Amino acid sequence: MIFVRDKSQMCNNLLQFAHVYAWAREHNRKVMSMRFSYKYPYFMIRHTSLTNFPLYVIAKAFAAIKLLPTASFKHDDCDEKDLERMMLQHKHIVVSGWYVRFYELFLKYRDEICDLFTIDSEYTIPVDEKMSQWDGIKLGVHIRRGDYKEWKEGVYFYSDEVYVKYISAFATLFPDQTIDVFLASNDPNISGFVFQKMVDNPHVRIHQFSGNAVEDLYMLSVCDYLIGPPSTYSLVASMYKDVPLYRMDKAAIEAMELDSFRRFDYWFRRIV
Repeated sequence: MIFVRDKSQMCNNLLQFAHVYAWAREHNRKVMSMRFSYKYPYFMIRHTSLTNFPLYVIAKAFAAIKLLPTASFKHDDCDEKDLERMMLQHKHIVVSGWYVRFYELFLKYRDEICDLFTIDSEYTIPVDEKMSQWDGIKLGVHIRRGDYKEWKEGVYFYSDEVYVKYISAFATLFPDQTIDVFLASNDPNISGFVFQKMVDNPHVRIHQFSGNAVEDLYMLSVCDYLIGPPSTYSLVASMYKDVPLYRMDKAAIEAMELDSFRRFDYWFRRIV
């Protein structure tokens, strides 16, 4: 059994586990997520037999007293080959750390990963009902604030004006067509009304739901296009249905073209 352990936030945890899950599937090993066994009760994985709190407690205790070895991918310069050999040598092992990467296997088992992290219907149905009211081109915009004020010295902590410029640039790609923009943010002060006034384009309609993090994740995942700063949140939203994503690597917008929107398999190898 491989016990996947990590901290950090929801979509980081999801991607980290998914890499190990893919490796385990390739090597005919069982795998459980310690994190999803007690946190984030929104996904199909919580209904599987190996994802449960008692097993999490046992694994955590055994790891603490060193009865379970740990393969730690904590640093970006870790010896991946040596750690993989360690995973092969031990029948039961904890795998931890953000830098575990098995890209090709991830893509091979991607459909299974998406199924495993299917969002429960109690969160998706309300979003579907709201979004069905609108028939324009659906653009999901992830406005990341909160921890981004400090992360990497705030380089991706963009103002409302920056997001409006990106939205306006997207609208020029579809002249005379209606663009329905769906805002997702961890900033409680974001106002869809303010964004609507700032965009000042009769073909752009701004929508802001009062959903939680997983409802917003689903909302982004069913849009036609996505825009957002470097973030695993918008990356995971892109993963489900391979929604084209434009990553806002800079505040100053450069020439935007439809070719600038890349699929999941491009961006997930380029996590910042």
